[in-house]
Amino acid sequence: MKKQWVTVAGLALIVPAFLSACSTDGSPQAEAPVETGIESEVAQDSADESGILQIRANGEDFVRQGFVSRDGWTISFDHLYVNLVDPTVYQADPPFDPDGTEELQAATVVGLGKAVTVDLAEGDENAEPIVVGELSAPAGQYNAISWKMMPASDGPAVGSTLLLIGAAQKDGETINFNIQLDPEYAYTCGEFVGDARKGILSAGGTADVEATFHFDHIFGDGDAPADDPINTGALGFDPLAALAADGQLDVDMATLEEQLSPDAYSTLEETVAGLGHVGEGHCSEVGGHTHS
Repeated sequence: MKKQWVTVAGLALIVPAFLSACSTDGSPQAEAPVETGIESEVAQDSADESGILQIRANGEDFVRQGFVSRDGWTISFDHLYVNLVDPTVYQADPPFDPDGTEELQAATVVGLGKAVTVDLAEGDENAEPIVVGELSAPAGQYNAISWKMMPASDGPAVGSTLLLIGAAQKDGETINFNIQLDPEYAYTCGEFVGDARKGILSAGGTADVEATFHFDHIFGDGDAPADDPINTGALGFDPLAALAADGQLDVDMATLEEQLSPDAYSTLEETVAGLGHVGEGHCSEVGGHTHS
């Protein structure tokens, strides 16, 4: 697919088009066929002041190495699929503040223009964040990113926005889980916050931007104090373990809504909505659960 670089003059068309992917109640609408796997989408540059920009997805050490939930379950993932739709990066001016009230404004916009399903648990415990795709892009600082999450129409996670496959262990008990979640969200995020800056692309160089997913928001962190906000706002694994039978937990969003307590289900929805970050940086989010 041929890509175009968009200047400020064209942004008035781009941002409303992105927002129009949401219905009148704020829920994003499926619009693009899903392709699984990693491909490069290279735009044609008539100027030569370009480089290669990688879009990456990162589930962090919690996904790659395993962790202990706030209620003492040791959780490991065999696969953690997430379906990302139309990841798009921006040279935002002024810098976008996801906690503010101003809309994103950008001098340059480039995006994949398709959906990609990635496995955040792919590779060993020291694996690099997953490359979702790469783009030839004008040099400059890419300090904002947006993406949508919708159920995949094909591939290993078909029908799911998020598919969590793994095992949880506690006090000699093992529960193998297959958790299918199908909410639809759209995230718009500012600059990556972490040990190093990202998205600074020089002519002829390579840079990356990152969509980060904080799964400790759902399960909590057993290494953090019990009264830490990461734990007080988390679901944990106990409510899910209570739904398992013979060491197996196979659930989808509709089953969880039916069988979890209202408070537990509300917490699940809130923590899934809060997954999207850029490193430790925040994102603005619209959307919600849409199953019938």
